[in-house]
Amino acid sequence: MAAKKGNKVNVEYTGTFDDGQLFDSSENHGKPLEFELGKGQVIKGFEAALDGMEKGQEKEIRLEPSEAYGEVNPALQQSVPRAQFPPDREPEPGMMVVVGTPDGAQIPARISQVTKEDVTVDLNHPLAGKALNFRIKLLDIS
Repeated sequence: MAAKKGNKVNVEYTGTFDDGQLFDSSENHGKPLEFELGKGQVIKGFEAALDGMEKGQEKEIRLEPSEAYGEVNPALQQSVPRAQFPPDREPEPGMMVVVGTPDGAQIPARISQVTKEDVTVDLNHPLAGKALNFRIKLLDIS
């Protein structure tokens, strides 16, 4: 039986960058990834790679940013006056912060640059703009 849209699948995976650095794996989460094909619950290139795979089949894939988390969107990088940050915590590049939206939602952002006057926050996904490599094994289809 080949996996197709509407099937629930269980997958073991390892994700690396082109330089071989590991960025994620199902082993890190202590269990296989489970989701329904066709629901958009995972990045589109990962989902597309599983379509048509057989139970027990393994595959290595490379996804361009357009098939993964997209390109970096400069509009999602914003400079904020440093005075808006709490004075008791020094902002540093790489630090994660929570940003409030006008509708009250809270979204994570990464600090990308700090100057004396401003802090640049980046709302892009941390993997945006990166090619991703996956080794996947389809464990089960239901």
